[in-house]
Amino acid sequence: MLNHIVLMGRLTRDPELRYTQSQLPVVSFTLAVDRDFGGRDGGDRQTDFIDVVAWRSTAEFVSKYFTKGSMAVVSGRLQIRDWTDKEGNKRRNAEVVADNVYFGETKRSREESGGNYRSDSDGYAPRGGYQSFDSASGAPAFSDLSSADGELPF
Repeated sequence: MLNHIVLMGRLTRDPELRYTQSQLPVVSFTLAVDRDFGGRDGGDRQTDFIDVVAWRSTAEFVSKYFTKGSMAVVSGRLQIRDWTDKEGNKRRNAEVVADNVYFGETKRSREESGGNYRSDSDGYAPRGGYQSFDSASGAPAFSDLSSADGELPF
């Protein structure tokens, strides 16, 4: 069986980083994701607001480099949780458990649209380019080539 989901959208609020009792980092945020089609009458596009949770190094990465309005690409699995609220009512919640989170736009396009990211040593991402982390290994999943790398091989 397969449970894999890929989403691209903008964060509706700053990510909320917490730690479990065993000091495991976990971050939660909500993505606003536009549907590919308009309403039945061809009107405005509809937007879904999808809860996302990420763990370990992916959580720390999201917390450090993403803010409200940032475009993110999330790859993970859909999880349905049943729970009981304070009044004793049974509730159900769907969320995406992120395995990987990537930048959905470049630094240049973000700056041109008037947005900003949390500042680091070079104002955006770790030195050497954009990065995302594979939650299983904690290793960078990709990085852009810098202009100092010379010509591209193709």
